[in-house]
Amino acid sequence: MKSILSALILSASFISTNVLADETILAGGCFWCMESDFEKLEGVTDVVSGFTGGAVRNPTYNGNHKGHYEAVKITYNPDVVSYQQILDHYWVNIDPFDARGQFCDKGHSYLSAIFVANEQERAVAEKTKKAVEAQFPEQTVVTPILDAKRFYPIKGNEIGHQDFYKKSPVRYKLYRWNCGRDQRLAEIWGDKASH
Repeated sequence: MKSILSALILSASFISTNVLADETILAGGCFWCMESDFEKLEGVTDVVSGFTGGAVRNPTYNGNHKGHYEAVKITYNPDVVSYQQILDHYWVNIDPFDARGQFCDKGHSYLSAIFVANEQERAVAEKTKKAVEAQFPEQTVVTPILDAKRFYPIKGNEIGHQDFYKKSPVRYKLYRWNCGRDQRLAEIWGDKASH
């Protein structure tokens, strides 16, 4: 009886720790907005704001983040939402034609980019990018597909940027409106824009 109970406890703990989860890193301008947009997507279990893509170690928002993109690391359940669905959601939440940043935020750290971890992700990302290019043949899609690099989550005294849209909803909504994000998304994507 004791060995059966031990086996049941062991198998239960094995099942609970092996829940399927995948991660991806995406840059789409302000990470407050990206976090808000992706936390609303069914199947997404966590979204963390941070930096990636640059050579500077331990970048900070108020300090040196040269060469890095503001990005989010998205954890999702692939049984609920596929990688392609994540990217489909991504495209309608960015301006893929802006080579200077996103919406009112300009500069390298606000550029859009898809960071892929392997060739399978690259193939899906390329497929979705080609679909956007086909939809807008008169415009140039500038969002690159890049190899994933180390992701640095926001931390320390800058942790206030994480979940900013929940912590400061009025300031967040004013920023988002004044930045023209939703207006531009509606202009590009029409009813597909998810705000």
